[in-house]
Amino acid sequence: MRDVKGFVMNSKKLFVAESATCGQPDKLCDLIVETILDRVLEDDRFARVDLDAMAAPGLLLVAGQLTTKAYLNIQGLVRDVVDGIGYNTCATNFEATSIAILTMIGEQSPEIHVVVDNKGAGNQGMGVGYATDEGRAVGVDLDFMPLPQWLAHRLTAALDRLRLDGKLPHLYADGTSQIVVQYDEGVPTRLRSAVLSAHHRSDAALEDVRRALRELVLDPILGDFPEQLTSGAEVLANPAGPFTVGGPAADIGLSGRKGVSDAYGTACAFGGSSPVGKDPTKTDRASVCMARYLAKNLVAAGIARRAEIRLVYLLGRRDPLSVQVDTFGTSSVDEPAIAQALAQLVDLSTPGMVEHLQLRKVRYAPTACGGTYGRPELDLPWERLDLVDALRSALG
Repeated sequence: MRDVKGFVMNSKKLFVAESATCGQPDKLCDLIVETILDRVLEDDRFARVDLDAMAAPGLLLVAGQLTTKAYLNIQGLVRDVVDGIGYNTCATNFEATSIAILTMIGEQSPEIHVVVDNKGAGNQGMGVGYATDEGRAVGVDLDFMPLPQWLAHRLTAALDRLRLDGKLPHLYADGTSQIVVQYDEGVPTRLRSAVLSAHHRSDAALEDVRRALRELVLDPILGDFPEQLTSGAEVLANPAGPFTVGGPAADIGLSGRKGVSDAYGTACAFGGSSPVGKDPTKTDRASVCMARYLAKNLVAAGIARRAEIRLVYLLGRRDPLSVQVDTFGTSSVDEPAIAQALAQLVDLSTPGMVEHLQLRKVRYAPTACGGTYGRPELDLPWERLDLVDALRSALG
């Protein structure tokens, strides 16, 4: 039996991941609301923030709830972000100095305000965290991330960096990547495809763009992996043809829409709610950070080779409704016992998670592009391995 692409359908699994540059419309919106959040928390650690953004041709809308003592110039912040990304020329039909910026912002509901003040969860939902040691199989330090998502982010990060450094001057800010990897028995064994698409000037020849993307981005990054993993892979640059109309002039952008690529791709479940633009009292934010922290420490401790943690919360209730652990058959320790140990070692209430990970002190804007997890260069608290010894003592 074959699927629509001609791949043989058998016990082998394909995992897919994608990433986007900061100028992709959804990511632009993410960066805007996370920048606003950071600026508010700098002056008011206990502010309540729940913001979204939408980017459309010639227009940016910021809406949501904001309760704070801080003063900020939202329009100025938005224009600075848009300009810094590279939307500073009329050729993109979306320019920092000329776009209209609208705000529709009210204060947090007084009922939710009381709930949070009483140490309850600021909203309901499920946070999912994941970690894997599959980097050992390919000989590359993936920082306990699944290979497809790690690789997708490296491609778009390199694309952004080379454009901003002036080494790809014919490019604009919008760009995406997609990675498909074949797994056998939970181990990545073959790169099926790597695709990179980049918005470029109309006077740039398509073949020149494709050649530059291959030589400066795709080939160097894929070259870090063993040849047996990448041999035969379909490697494509701007496969759909010219990409001369991009950014919000081509596609409406919405914050929070890239949740799966911000997390782990299709390697594990997705909780469904986005943390983007939300302060840590929102369980959407605190729970996904804590779940990643717990999963990563479990794998680093050698208790499992893969781990997925699910934390479920109810609006207003302090403690989680459930703590679920799935090690995909890679651990000799009973999963309910692991869940019980986690709940004993760490305060998993919403205020407990905020305090344990010091989430009010984090700068979130740097995580808006390039993924929220597996970012050692950012020294994020949910990436630290300070629970390893305690886990080994409790479960070893």
